[in-house]
Amino acid sequence: MTVVDGSRAEEARRTLLRDVRLVGAGPAPVDVLLDGGRVVALASGLPSDDAEVLDLDGRWLAPGLWDSHVHMDQWALVRRRLDLSRARSAAEAASIVGERLRSEPVEAGGTLVGYGFQDALWPDAPSRALLDSVAGDLPVVLVSNDLHSVWLDSAALGLHGHTEHPTGLLREQTAFDVSAAVSVVPDEQLDRWVAEAVDAAAARGVVGVVDLEMTLSLDRWTRRVAGGTRGLRIRPGVYPRDLDTVVDRGLRTGDVIPGTDGLVTMGPFKIITDGSLGTRTAYCHDPYPGLESDPAARGLRIYETDELVGWLRRASSAGLVPAVHAIGDAANAQALDAFEQVGCAGSIEHAQLLDAADVARFARLGIVASVQPEHAMDDRDVVDRLWSGRSERAYVFESLAAAGVRLQLGSDAPVAPLDPWVAMAAAISRSRDGREPWHPEQRLVASAALAASTGGRTSVEVGADADLVVTDLDPLAATDVELRAMPVTGTLLGGRWTHRDL
Repeated sequence: MTVVDGSRAEEARRTLLRDVRLVGAGPAPVDVLLDGGRVVALASGLPSDDAEVLDLDGRWLAPGLWDSHVHMDQWALVRRRLDLSRARSAAEAASIVGERLRSEPVEAGGTLVGYGFQDALWPDAPSRALLDSVAGDLPVVLVSNDLHSVWLDSAALGLHGHTEHPTGLLREQTAFDVSAAVSVVPDEQLDRWVAEAVDAAAARGVVGVVDLEMTLSLDRWTRRVAGGTRGLRIRPGVYPRDLDTVVDRGLRTGDVIPGTDGLVTMGPFKIITDGSLGTRTAYCHDPYPGLESDPAARGLRIYETDELVGWLRRASSAGLVPAVHAIGDAANAQALDAFEQVGCAGSIEHAQLLDAADVARFARLGIVASVQPEHAMDDRDVVDRLWSGRSERAYVFESLAAAGVRLQLGSDAPVAPLDPWVAMAAAISRSRDGREPWHPEQRLVASAALAASTGGRTSVEVGADADLVVTDLDPLAATDVELRAMPVTGTLLGGRWTHRDL
């Protein structure tokens, strides 16, 4: 067995894969010849010539996987934070914090950072006093699973300039600011953690990600590639505050970033128009239950439509494709209005709640729906409560596909794991942990889920980049349980192995 560390990946070489079955092309085995980073021949009995020969014993070969929405630095950091995802109440979350502090005390001057709590269904409310009772004078910062809120104790509130806050539960931009502050680590350490996360992704068959970190990461990725982190293709995005920097550098979406050997290309222009479901800030046409008299009952609308139009026009005219965060139905309607006025292409990120008319508008305008199927499994109970009576309009993957909308699947890691097999399993089954499928009418067929996870590639073809994944099972015939645990025996990026267990 050989496992290739993606940060020290082998150089591409002429390779002949024998006895391999092509996903989507039937069970008959063929040989696949790779050369110059591309697939150059598909046939039975190909001569080996000077190629390295590997017998795959009937394993399956598919196009390599993409995650179309990640926050790579945050994913690398979260892999080392206290996991709060199992907490079913504020009291239980505080208990987990207390247990951690007793078993692994934090060094003087440090902060305990946790991640993954979801308070929308908790029977009790987060409070600074509850964390104070287990943390004492130690700063504690707990980041929600959707990144849109943070829960702080009194020591952390003082440290971050919010001493008088009554509950310690901060939302949206204030939460983002605190999260950014606790995410600051030395470059060398963060690069090492990111390299490990890249290797882990390659081991799951991933060949590329769209990195939507909220700070401009172009130069960080250039440094990382130069330092040997070469296991993925990266498309970093840019947010409004850094738009001028990217425009001044003359970069357009798809441009190769110098010094990265083609591994890093300019990604989209990302703009956030509303909040999140769990934080009750997704912008909706109808109020959230129990908040009808609250000024924020319909969630958070960040931009007026003319402002959003201005940002999309400015970015698209500079050659940057917009990617608009919109979760609530009103936010999605506004985003589509803006796209229609500007007349540019782009994507809507999340698209969690949609009117039927807006599904048709996605198709008519040619807007990509960049969705995260595992969120539907995380949020199904929250949707049933907070979007009661509207759940049939939530996460409508099949409706979008049937309307002819191009789908891209992702994770929004760290919100869900950076593992496209998990996203495909959720999209195909609408189920997890043995529960009954949730709105099964919105299940995708396996071929559509795979295409939405490979940049539209449904099979291995001559002339295509040799970005490939080798699996023990046929992804188009695997059950949702098998998909979630899909055995990946090899990943190739431009014809070189970034993961190999053969």
